[in-house]
Amino acid sequence: MSDEQDVRDHATDLDVFDQVDAVGEGSAHVDIVGPEDSPTDPPIRFVDALRQIGPGLVLAGSIVGTGELIATTTLGAKEGYALLWLILFSCIIKVFVQIELGRHALTHGQSTLRAFNSLGSGHNRANWICWIWFAMMLATQAQIGAMEGLIGQAATMAFPATSASFAGTLGISSDAVWATLTTFLAICLLLSGGYARVEKITTFLVAAVTFVTVAAVIMLPWSPPPVDFSISALASGLTFAMPAEGIAVAMSVFGITGVGASELVAYPYWCLEKGYGRATGKRDASDAWASRARGWMRVMQIDAWFSMIVFTVGTLAFYILGAGILHARGVVPAKGEMIRELSQMYVGLGSWTQTAFLMGAWAVLFKTLYVATAGNSRQTADFLDIAGIAPNGEGAPRKRRVNQLCVIYPIVALGMYLALGDPKRLVTIGGFAQALMLPVIAGSALRLMLRDGDRRVLGGKVWMSFVVMAAFLIAIVAGYGAILEIAGWVKAFVG
Repeated sequence: MSDEQDVRDHATDLDVFDQVDAVGEGSAHVDIVGPEDSPTDPPIRFVDALRQIGPGLVLAGSIVGTGELIATTTLGAKEGYALLWLILFSCIIKVFVQIELGRHALTHGQSTLRAFNSLGSGHNRANWICWIWFAMMLATQAQIGAMEGLIGQAATMAFPATSASFAGTLGISSDAVWATLTTFLAICLLLSGGYARVEKITTFLVAAVTFVTVAAVIMLPWSPPPVDFSISALASGLTFAMPAEGIAVAMSVFGITGVGASELVAYPYWCLEKGYGRATGKRDASDAWASRARGWMRVMQIDAWFSMIVFTVGTLAFYILGAGILHARGVVPAKGEMIRELSQMYVGLGSWTQTAFLMGAWAVLFKTLYVATAGNSRQTADFLDIAGIAPNGEGAPRKRRVNQLCVIYPIVALGMYLALGDPKRLVTIGGFAQALMLPVIAGSALRLMLRDGDRRVLGGKVWMSFVVMAAFLIAIVAGYGAILEIAGWVKAFVG
């Protein structure tokens, strides 16, 4: 019996629930793990495994951005605690799909878009899933534009004298000036590789603003009234309510908070760059490979769940502040005063926390701008290669393509902000696009698991049941929101 047949036997010797097919040489899968890569044994101790995490924390750096700062707090300000359950659901449920996509990358050494493209009709160009992803990617540039605009608002508040000088000299909004300067600073850092020089500083500031946010939640009982914070208020948010008037924002939050559609696609790319695939080695029928793969899967799962805890704590804190302070005071952040009104959430700790908030907001949004653009550019270069629009292969040509996209994407996003000027609307546009993509990603992940999963590395039936449930729930929630949102558009158009 050949090694290939032995690998296939591992995938097909299962009951009805485990109908999983292995990958033959004729499939669309291409392992990027070359023969020169030496497999590495996975860490055994939990402490040692923690030292190997990273891709999830990169995602956390991308996740803690507009979703938490804008959409989550706006939802809390509008709906109070009613949708607290949706925040928890959004943060937890998508991790199951995230891990399955990471599992596929680890065992097959294949990027997300190439895996999705293998689900098509067998042609050599990008299939409909990849094209839908590309449309979503273009729409999510609205979120990047919102980040640039909010950084402009924060800078205007932090440097009022300079901002007034900009407005008086140039005759345009100081927010727009700061947003433009931020855009070109991000481009310079993306092209120079200089982000490593500021990564530790921005990471510290992200941690600082999260600490201040959590501290503000703890201090809510002692904050100046009106404040709505109690055990009964929190419990009221776990009743699975879904008010129709909040469905558009709710869908946006479901699409953005937690691991959004963009992050789900990006996660396997970061896992491969981290080296999980190289450490596992090229898949074969040996027990040694299976043991390594299970060990590195354990590391990847720790990475995913640890990052989930990090961004869930931050997300819940932002939502509770929005519900407990802004909703209680009847304040819903408006487009021109988004940062100023959000800063009210920190007044209870003293005026110094507003300054800390502005610094933290800059760090959170700029770090997200950098990480998201870096990931989007890598994925788009991959898509353009798959689609045959701009083949770039590997090495220097691919790097040039990524650099070109690192210039194009921030400028396009800036143009969207300057044209619309409403960060909240931009976030809603991007979140809606991500929510529409979520069912496609969930279904694709499920199909890849059932078609290509190796039974030696797959989770048990309980785990697979959760993956199936997660895929269907994601499709139902996102689909329900899409129907109501489209119905609202039609009603407004007809009316």
